[in-house]
Amino acid sequence: MNNSEIASVEKYLRKVFGNEALGLDRKTGKPDSIEVTLGGEFIGVIYRDDEEGELSYSFNMAILADDLPA
Repeated sequence: MNNSEIASVEKYLRKVFGNEALGLDRKTGKPDSIEVTLGGEFIGVIYRDDEEGELSYSFNMAILADDLPA
């Protein structure tokens, strides 16, 4: 993902979730994915998919059972 794509996706996420604390970080080290943070805390990964000329981005967020309220 290039810097322009990252900025666009980050702007979109902030608007959709109404939260300026959402951020994107290149920590994955892979050209087709980027980490999503909330207030600096890791919450998931966005994957870039360019298949058959159709560009999309998938947000993957894992929720651990231990983190859920009892």
